[in-house]
Amino acid sequence: MVKVREDFPLTGDGAIDIDRWLSRINIQREPEQMNLLCKAIELVITQHWDCVTDLGLSCFEQGLAVAEILASLNLDTNTLTAAVISPSVQFGELSLEHVEELLSKPVAELVAGALRMEAIRSLQDSKNDGKLTASQGDNLRKMLIAMVDDTRIVLLKLAERIYLLRAIKDKPRDVQLHVASETREIFAPLANRLGIGQLKWELEDLSFRYLNASEYKEIASHLHEKRLDREQYIKRVIQTLESELQKAGINGEVSGRVKHIYSIWRKMTRKGVGFEEIYDVRAVRILVPEIRDCYAALGIVHSCWQHIPKEFDDYIATPKENGYRSLHTAVIGPEGKALEVQIRTHQMHQESELGVAAHWRYKEGAGVTAPSTQDSKIAWLRQLVEWQEEVADSNALLDEFRHEVVDDRVYVFTPDGNIIDLPAGATPVDFAYHVHTSVGHRCRGAKVNGRIVPLTYQLQTGEQVQILTAKEGKPSLDWLSPHLGYVHSHRARSKIQNFFRQQNREQNVQEGKENFERELSRHGLSKVDLLPIAQRFNLHSVDDLYGNIGAGDIGLVQATNAALALYLPKQEESESLAPVLRSTTSPEKVGGISVLGVDNLLTHTAGCCRPVPGDQVIGYITQGRGISIHRADCAHIQRAHEERPERLVEIDWSADKASLYVVDLLIEATDRQGLLRDVTTLVANERINVSGMSTTTNKKTQISILGLQVEVRDALSLSRLVAQLAKLPGVMSVQRRSDG
Repeated sequence: MVKVREDFPLTGDGAIDIDRWLSRINIQREPEQMNLLCKAIELVITQHWDCVTDLGLSCFEQGLAVAEILASLNLDTNTLTAAVISPSVQFGELSLEHVEELLSKPVAELVAGALRMEAIRSLQDSKNDGKLTASQGDNLRKMLIAMVDDTRIVLLKLAERIYLLRAIKDKPRDVQLHVASETREIFAPLANRLGIGQLKWELEDLSFRYLNASEYKEIASHLHEKRLDREQYIKRVIQTLESELQKAGINGEVSGRVKHIYSIWRKMTRKGVGFEEIYDVRAVRILVPEIRDCYAALGIVHSCWQHIPKEFDDYIATPKENGYRSLHTAVIGPEGKALEVQIRTHQMHQESELGVAAHWRYKEGAGVTAPSTQDSKIAWLRQLVEWQEEVADSNALLDEFRHEVVDDRVYVFTPDGNIIDLPAGATPVDFAYHVHTSVGHRCRGAKVNGRIVPLTYQLQTGEQVQILTAKEGKPSLDWLSPHLGYVHSHRARSKIQNFFRQQNREQNVQEGKENFERELSRHGLSKVDLLPIAQRFNLHSVDDLYGNIGAGDIGLVQATNAALALYLPKQEESESLAPVLRSTTSPEKVGGISVLGVDNLLTHTAGCCRPVPGDQVIGYITQGRGISIHRADCAHIQRAHEERPERLVEIDWSADKASLYVVDLLIEATDRQGLLRDVTTLVANERINVSGMSTTTNKKTQISILGLQVEVRDALSLSRLVAQLAKLPGVMSVQRRSDG
């Protein structure tokens, strides 16, 4: 259930009683530590009392509320002080310099780190286009470094998020949905990844209440209706277990466990069952001193009640990816009712509830080093920071961070028994690159649980993986093909691309130059300045552009389209469009084309982009040739939107079953015997006519480029053909060629 925050203590005139507030968070704190908190509160009151956040909430109240949440985790005083002062720095006029001068340097550093954490919102902001701006990418890197340097800044941000979810109950619906969606997609997974169960559950339940209000209320009503019966039932179970543990000489602590609404709903959804079929609504937890006591207690539970098959998990022998350890079992308890029992040590319980926060309990000062159990919880962060130093592309870093935090994980074992966690769907190649870059480059095969598997095999949790390597070797270009399934993680893909980029720099520049200049010459653009084109791809020089084209990072058609958009000769503007258009009251179809408001117009498909029925198309009014039909993404049309929008008309194109349309395809593949035969056989099987073909092969890279001119009836048959071609062995990409 969602926790309800206790109201601030108030004075007689309705103001917040600071003295009483300080007394209720004063847990084992020295007088000088409390004085630091008092100074921070006084600073906000005297200088920034009226400061409000971007949601119109009081900065002062937010600071106190966040500090109180962190105090419930027993965090150190510097963190609480930073929580009090952070909103005034972020939304007011208080500077970090003043914080350091008036409070302390450690507090100022924590506040600065919390401000850097704002970069995490780029995960949500970039969802629409999947890309970061340069400044967002730089901020993301700084945030990662700050998180590794001091995990308290993450706790600050998570506590702030809990406060926001509590405080927006009276805000407009769109505000509630935005904050809740951001929480469920970013902040709750981050709390889970860091093992902070106490914050994770509340973040999930609060966001669930806004995003799925009806489901939340339904489950809450079920829990409330049977609360008294459930409490009496759990009380009898606790008495039985305490008695049995005592007989066995085990010093165990047994308590009822609250099942959270979001986790109930998620289990109901995953299993497709109703509330009554959820086994762990009735649940108890047993805490014992030692690991051996956990298994002894498990035996006692199973001797008391019948175990439910397939409802046992040993997270002590095989911890979850965030370090969570416990025994979970479900039994048919008293009265024939299903009952879940969790068994763990006191230390495991502290780690599961607090995660990285457990390190800071009762710790004062920044000089304390994290114990290995807590350091392991941020090992993935440390690896990400080390990897980001090798990566120039901020969007690759964003994708990897999103994979690490949000996506499902699998964890597998090395032959030495070390745990490696990877994104779900990872392959042995991903595993090899996670172990070390050189292991990935030299990977030639893999064994899973002692059995040889293909490099495209998707790893499952609990498997042991052994990589078979050559003494010397390099990655295969096939590994980069998404259709072949060799690589799933962005980190592995980036390292492979970087290898080829470094190995073939001069060769890529030369080949890219030859291919691009030949293509430009074909379009009459042999003497144009290429630097503006390079800058369009965020590159600094023309050689960088050539190198990226040669390496395949920028497609030849993509670069050519950019050049055409910049340097395509402008068509003469007509003084009047009246001779071209004649209005009518109803659409008239000519060859399957409807042009609203236009009657008896000559139409033709544009040779630059060769559209087919089913494509998103737009019409361009020419002089003397009627309406030219272009694909909506054609470079000519993109320029026309800016320079001649009055010539563009919306059209509707339905396929004429008797008509065929010519389309040019460009196939890039590793050169092999039988490639051309496989391509032509596949096209023939699809009953598609080939009207032209060309092939070129680079003997150094063994890459073949096949130009294929085919006749299709519509976009559906074309997309089916492209998908089938992409599945052929060795095919790296299939692109629809466009001269515009």
